[in-house]
Amino acid sequence: MKIHILFDFEKPSGGGKNFLMALRSEFEKAGVHTASPKDADVILFNSHQTLKEVFQLKLKFSEKLFVHRIDGPICSYRKNQKYIDKAIFEINKLVANGTVFQSKWSQTENKKMMGANFAFDAVILNGANRCLFNKDNKAVFEPTRKIRLIAASWSKSDLKGFDVLLFLDKQLDFAKYEMVFAGESPLEFTNIKVLGKIPQDDLAKRLKQSDIFISTSRVEACSNALIEALSCGLPCLAFNSSSNPEVLQGGGELFSNEQDLLLKIEKIRQNYRRYQNNLPVYSMQKTTQEYLQFMTNLCYDIKKPKRIGFLGYLRFLWVQIFLIKGKIFNKI
Repeated sequence: MKIHILFDFEKPSGGGKNFLMALRSEFEKAGVHTASPKDADVILFNSHQTLKEVFQLKLKFSEKLFVHRIDGPICSYRKNQKYIDKAIFEINKLVANGTVFQSKWSQTENKKMMGANFAFDAVILNGANRCLFNKDNKAVFEPTRKIRLIAASWSKSDLKGFDVLLFLDKQLDFAKYEMVFAGESPLEFTNIKVLGKIPQDDLAKRLKQSDIFISTSRVEACSNALIEALSCGLPCLAFNSSSNPEVLQGGGELFSNEQDLLLKIEKIRQNYRRYQNNLPVYSMQKTTQEYLQFMTNLCYDIKKPKRIGFLGYLRFLWVQIFLIKGKIFNKI
């Protein structure tokens, strides 16, 4: 079995890109990756980023199997962009033989929105690139010094919780704590040091120098940032929402508001070793094996791949109208 990942790896960094790069690397190690869709038995495509390209590939290679890694629902964090979810669902019906959801929460919410079940689907949580995100040279926790906090985000969206970071900047006891933020912030901070967008290897080093990771994002299909921090040996804090409880497990605390966050930071500080000993493991090798098993099962179970006829072509034109109408509506 040969697998091609349909994704623009030249696009700017983001959680999805970083995960798919790590997955591609594991496929290469296993000898199953191909850079050419022509040579692939299975084509993996991601969410809404390549809808036009994947439709064209399906027309060209109708005999191949297509696996759709779904995000979101998109409208759960972009309230006025439900049209993207509609486009995703239409392409899924037309093209996908199998669907991978990044969390149980994402699967439930997408199915609720679509109002239908999928014949072949699976929940496969993301993994971290263990060459970078590991516990090698992790700084030892010392309660006698300032506790080092870190947060990270590749997006400036309001739902990434910059209001929470601003609260921490004003209310956190910086005589006991210090904090850095990796990414670009739309807000200015007095006490939190903003590192800007940094390469993954620099982020991994920063995580290992830190003690506690704080995820202020309110909606996540499956937070790569959270998984990377846990993989570097950091107890974490995350909003009690979306997929965060699934990912965090016993490796930290969930919080519901800003005051609750302050209390939970102190709780982790006082019980640090217990949280560190209960960190969940997100092995990229395990994640890769789950993808390979799902694709292998598809190859055995699906005898007749989907083919796109004239009506299917018309439905794709309707998908493009979804996108055009949505973009025009947003501009208005």
